[in-house]
Amino acid sequence: MTQPALDLVIAALERIREKSDRAPRASRTALARLQDAPVAASLREACTSPTERRLQPRDKADLLAAVRERVGACTKCAHLACSRTQTVFGVGNPDADLMFIGEAPGADEDQQGEPFVGRAGQLLTRILKAMNFAREDVYIANILKCRPDMPSGSFGNRPPTPTEMQTCRPYLVEQIDIIQPSVLVALGAVAVEGLLGTRAAMRELRGRWHAYNNIPLMITYHPAYLLRNQAPSEKRKVWEDMLQVLERLERPISERQRNYFL
Repeated sequence: MTQPALDLVIAALERIREKSDRAPRASRTALARLQDAPVAASLREACTSPTERRLQPRDKADLLAAVRERVGACTKCAHLACSRTQTVFGVGNPDADLMFIGEAPGADEDQQGEPFVGRAGQLLTRILKAMNFAREDVYIANILKCRPDMPSGSFGNRPPTPTEMQTCRPYLVEQIDIIQPSVLVALGAVAVEGLLGTRAAMRELRGRWHAYNNIPLMITYHPAYLLRNQAPSEKRKVWEDMLQVLERLERPISERQRNYFL
């Protein structure tokens, strides 16, 4: 079995495991052939639940590279594959304790191939710095790996459709399974819908702990919202959410941080 074929098998098993409450099944004959195959050990290891084993940082980087390659060649959303400059996979520490999830690349991200590099990304970097993190310490990804297409001559960004999010979601699931973060942060309502399938007002979702596959999940406003709404009260809400994240990660919090406003 070649590596691309192995990747396809792994991805298929991951999708089955994600969508079904029963484990994937195989015939005795198929299992025997897999046991004899040179890649059997790798396949068994890759299909083991992340809760049952802890990947090494080098393994995580290699596994993420394989997913990134598949994402780069993805044409499942033909309209997005035609309109994108490039895919935007994710960036940061493959062994991060903290992972941020946004909605989709914008124009700047589409050009540079990296998430959160525009004005909203610059604000996120400031938030991370106030938390005593660098971008290289955390992992940042989006629900969608392609920028949602816009009509010719139009400006700005449009939110992903439910179909686009559902199509692209397995890639994010693989990223989370590989990175195995201690805490997830969902930035905005679209990220929540793409990750949890939940639609609700942000005022009802943010500021309290949720869970994704037993990983603590904090929901907060997207940095782009803070660029539109400059009210100090809204900025303070996001910072209070980040203080909860620091507490969950058992990171020291200074008096200056407790009194900080974005």
